[in-house]
Amino acid sequence: MVEIIKSDSLEMALSRNPHLNAYIENYRNATGRTPEFVSVADNSIRDMSSIDVIYPVGDPIFIHIHLNDEGAKLYTPIEPKLTFDEVIVMEEILNMLLAFATDYPAPDNEEVLEQNLEELFFKRVTVGVANKVRGTSATVLPELYDKLLYNLKKEVIGLGPLEPLIRDPNIEDISGIGAKDVYIVHKILDSMQTEVTFGDNDRLSLYAKRLSERVGRPVSDKNPIVDATLPDGSRLSIVYSSDVSARGPSFTIRKFQDIPISIVQLIKFNTMSAEEGAYLWLALEYGQSVFVCGETASGKTTVVNAMIPFIRPESKIFSAEDTPEVRAPHPAWQQLVTRERGAEDSRVTLFDLLKTALRSRPNYIIVGEIRGAEGSMAFQAMQTGHPVIATFHAASVKKMIQRFTGVPINIPVTFMDNLNIALIQQAVYVNGKFLRRTTSINEIEGYYEELGGVSTKQVFQWDPTTDRHIFRGMNNSYILEKRIGQTAGLPDPKMIYDELFKRARILKYMVTQNINSYYDVFKLVKTFYTKGDIGVPIFG
Repeated sequence: MVEIIKSDSLEMALSRNPHLNAYIENYRNATGRTPEFVSVADNSIRDMSSIDVIYPVGDPIFIHIHLNDEGAKLYTPIEPKLTFDEVIVMEEILNMLLAFATDYPAPDNEEVLEQNLEELFFKRVTVGVANKVRGTSATVLPELYDKLLYNLKKEVIGLGPLEPLIRDPNIEDISGIGAKDVYIVHKILDSMQTEVTFGDNDRLSLYAKRLSERVGRPVSDKNPIVDATLPDGSRLSIVYSSDVSARGPSFTIRKFQDIPISIVQLIKFNTMSAEEGAYLWLALEYGQSVFVCGETASGKTTVVNAMIPFIRPESKIFSAEDTPEVRAPHPAWQQLVTRERGAEDSRVTLFDLLKTALRSRPNYIIVGEIRGAEGSMAFQAMQTGHPVIATFHAASVKKMIQRFTGVPINIPVTFMDNLNIALIQQAVYVNGKFLRRTTSINEIEGYYEELGGVSTKQVFQWDPTTDRHIFRGMNNSYILEKRIGQTAGLPDPKMIYDELFKRARILKYMVTQNINSYYDVFKLVKTFYTKGDIGVPIFG
């Protein structure tokens, strides 16, 4: 919807966007300060002593982050805005254009819808000496023409007031509690309030209703809570009725990234160490089952997506999810999604999808999130030799075992040794900064009757004092020595540690060489699988 143009300098941005110049002038007059302009928001802005920065997210949208009177961070979108009178003109023109929309076939996607809207606009709206709508055409003042087209697109194709937030790649999460309290989670600057407003709760109710209808999950007083997926894959949750949400309608959008974060980026962020990445590489190469556990918004799905490129490139992969978030770069990847609406006999559950996946004999099964009965099917898959990757809500290995062996999943505790590895992911605060860390990687050795429980071993542990990841499994790893080393046919299973550190060297090489892209990482891993050491420059 918005043409993405990178602004290399403030001067270039101002030359194309007069509304940006007006905003900066008004801000300077009100505060006596001039914000710093950066072409790309990166970690350097986190270290600013007093944040006051503007960055572009694609013309004509810019983002201003600054401190309010109480010293709290405030997120302000800068975009071409309409006056009250101009909004009335836009509504009249929109009604006129909609009358001609029936001349077009129903659009297959947003791109076609945008093309149709532009064609109608250019045909019916021209520049004139006044803002007037006459029958089948309209004229607008020159300064309104481009501004009007942007706002029409924002309302018809985009997400209205939320469009700048959706366009900002630095935002992970958007939450609205009532009409005037919209908050975000920023990848660099953590949580903050925005200056986005819906006016009043009646307008927000209408917005929520229209948005839910667009995604095929209409809300109502009878059905006030809806979970859905936006066209870009982001998760949407709406609480519509004031009977349920005391402060008015509320919503949450968990943004979807079309290109997942790579394992190399996670190592750069210190989410995990290169040795932990190498451990996961070996685990997935040799078909180990891995569950990524943690609390909500701890980065579980991010870690799962980041590790998937370690699966051998020729593997057949099946993913099963309620909301499609898993991304696999493998050619033989089948993405399965539940169908929760419709008649009871037409619904498709995660349990159904896992049964279907098992019949197809995949090399790996990936479950978006285990919550209930599908957990027993996942363990049946592992029992029959199909490795599984899944996310699960549990803050520790002990809690994970308790939840799996309790209601409603009810896995016999003796089955727990079908799982090989439990990775614990957490959102933590380090020196006042919100970070995500792999706090431990644990091996499931097995169930021992004499112990009356499941034996586990922690091979990696995060030290919060030093923010370092410590390898505790050196010469003491059950998975590396017993499961992988013996399968690899090594004359001495302890030679597997040499292989672990070799993979860690490859990951560190990618870090230093800025081989960050998800697909570039997969390409190098694939080359290593096909050519061995000579496929990696540091060994060539």
